[in-house]
Amino acid sequence: MTDEYFMMQAIKEAKKALEDGEVPIGAVVVMNEKVIARGHNMVEKLNDPTAHAEMIALTSAFNMLGAKYIPESILYITVEPCLMCAGAIFWSQVKKVVYGADDEKNGYKKTAGANWPFHPKTELIRGVLKDDCSALVKNFFRNKR
Repeated sequence: MTDEYFMMQAIKEAKKALEDGEVPIGAVVVMNEKVIARGHNMVEKLNDPTAHAEMIALTSAFNMLGAKYIPESILYITVEPCLMCAGAIFWSQVKKVVYGADDEKNGYKKTAGANWPFHPKTELIRGVLKDDCSALVKNFFRNKR
């Protein structure tokens, strides 16, 4: 299984968010090359500004595993996580974060700058299927205008 394969799974989640009128961002948690949890933005549906795709997917993984740390997992996200989600990722101790599109407006890099917001052992891979991930969000906001 490749990073592209699992990012496609996250894109499927983003499309679910799009169908619900949410900002189309999706996430999946993977362990042993299997998706163990999925999430997509549910901010509008739950009327909760913390209901980001990453938060939904991580909470699902914690509940499924009965653990608050998931150091053997990989988190795939269609868009760069915000600082709130980066904090949750830090505390979950995921092994690797893989995301597609950068988010210059709301991504963790805007606030954290050069500071590493993830657990010291967490590996980061950026830009996997970034054009596909970016197009979902750009088209969503273009259609909103």
